[in-house]
Amino acid sequence: MYIYIQILRKDMQKRWVLKPKNDSNKTQNLQTELNVSSIIANLLVGREVETFEQAKLFFRPSLEDLHDPFLMKDMDVAIHRIERAIGNNEKILIYGDYDVDGTTAVSVVYSFFRAFHSRIEFYIPDRYLEGYGISTEGIDYAAKHDFTLIIALDCGIKANDKIEYANSKGIDFIIGDHHMPGDTIPQAVAVLDPKRIDCPYPYKELSGCGIGFKIIQAFILKNSMNMEEAYQFLDLVAVSIASDIVPITGENRILAHYGLKKLNTNPSIGLQALIDLSSNKTGIFSVNDIVFQIGPRINAAGRIEHAKDAVNLLISKSKEEAANFSASVDDQNNQRKDFDLQITTEALAIIENSASNQARKSTVLYKSDWHKGVIGIVASRLTEKYYRPTVILTHTNGHIAGSARSVIGFDLYEALSECSDLLEQFGGHKYAAGLTMKEENIPLFQEKFENVVQRTIKPEMLQQEVSIDMEITLDQIDSKFYRLLKQFEPFGPQNEAPIFMSKGILVHGNAYIVGNNHLKMTIFQEGAPLYDCIGFGLAEHANYINSKKPFDICYSIEENSWRGKKKLQLNIKSIRY
Repeated sequence: MYIYIQILRKDMQKRWVLKPKNDSNKTQNLQTELNVSSIIANLLVGREVETFEQAKLFFRPSLEDLHDPFLMKDMDVAIHRIERAIGNNEKILIYGDYDVDGTTAVSVVYSFFRAFHSRIEFYIPDRYLEGYGISTEGIDYAAKHDFTLIIALDCGIKANDKIEYANSKGIDFIIGDHHMPGDTIPQAVAVLDPKRIDCPYPYKELSGCGIGFKIIQAFILKNSMNMEEAYQFLDLVAVSIASDIVPITGENRILAHYGLKKLNTNPSIGLQALIDLSSNKTGIFSVNDIVFQIGPRINAAGRIEHAKDAVNLLISKSKEEAANFSASVDDQNNQRKDFDLQITTEALAIIENSASNQARKSTVLYKSDWHKGVIGIVASRLTEKYYRPTVILTHTNGHIAGSARSVIGFDLYEALSECSDLLEQFGGHKYAAGLTMKEENIPLFQEKFENVVQRTIKPEMLQQEVSIDMEITLDQIDSKFYRLLKQFEPFGPQNEAPIFMSKGILVHGNAYIVGNNHLKMTIFQEGAPLYDCIGFGLAEHANYINSKKPFDICYSIEENSWRGKKKLQLNIKSIRY
């Protein structure tokens, strides 16, 4: 928590953006059809929920509404190949990426098939020795140990040369990925990816673990098994959805809804061990709680030592086994936090002690001994602090490696493309990327990247943005309103917790500072009840608020539990006056 507090930006720099009004006819029709307030109807239309049937699916997610897995191209071929491997007692290797999505995907598929096939193992590539995706080392391992089928999860969609290499060694591949394909699809036995142009699967945004779940679902349907055999893994699927920041829409919303139910009532042995280590005292985990309390611990194994430790935890069969692995993973997470704090502190000092660095529209920093496993986290921290495209570089395995992060609206991948003559490799997307370069090119890259950013970034992109759903008055908030808002959960990308704006607010009594720089107060608006508020990182506003002058707020609505009593509370995101 310390790092977050230290690097918060000034709230006054945030830009408030009110979302465009939705179609008034659609809103009125839905309001009448559902007998809800105009606010609720407006929020639903903003989420493309426009009819009674769509609202029913939204408010009452059902596992019965999951799509037929055989709609996914190559699923029939994949299941046939798995059945043949089991029937012939072939050795199967479950292969996955070293992040949360990859390790949960491997854990789910491995755990399911090991129940009735003994000749099965899993393989996670070493982040530092092998890098991301399918590796030559992994294929060589499979060949050496007589594996004839590899099921690759959360990776492989662009591994054309590696699949050719595996084919030359007589090893079949089933690829289960969710990333964008390249121009050509690898020549694997089956390539499962809803983002394939030729794939008719209705939902395109599954996580890598979600693809693994669909493989299990298909196998169960084909072999007339009980679907509960798949549903037992929904808590792991929910962890992948939350941690991989995929949209909480459509099928993902159904999987996350039921996965959170399982996580909060009957989690797997491995996840229970992680829950026991968390700081969550309520016992109820949201998507956000997974992102900050469970996901980092799973990720830490791959960042510090080896991600196979995370898989061993997640596939644990006993509490004792899980406790041992969770203690190891927690130690690695503590090391990760130490590296994180140290590097962030050093990086902040470099910027703060240099007027030229502060004046830039980009951040590119290099130190040879920064730990490669956390430079992506540090890049995110500095982007939050200075709100500009950021690249953090370190020396590893004889070359310079970097992680890059962007701000809303700025295409980082395109900017790196313009600097490609100085890079050995780069890959990623609009908001996050990885890169390598020669050490002598670092100063040249710093200048060229800054020039590209200066030329192409719009001034408003350098201001943090608060996206506001709509303006309301405090008297429109009550317990019924909040109960309906709760049914919008689980919140996450493309289904964010609604942010409201209210104007002309006054403090009741005095605002006061808690913790390091958080603001607590009770507020009112003419004709409305009093509401308690918390504003994380907003202590700078205390003096103005206590002058008893009116101010505007944007906020989400939540329930605060204190000594067994629950009360509505406003979580203030920004204040202006």
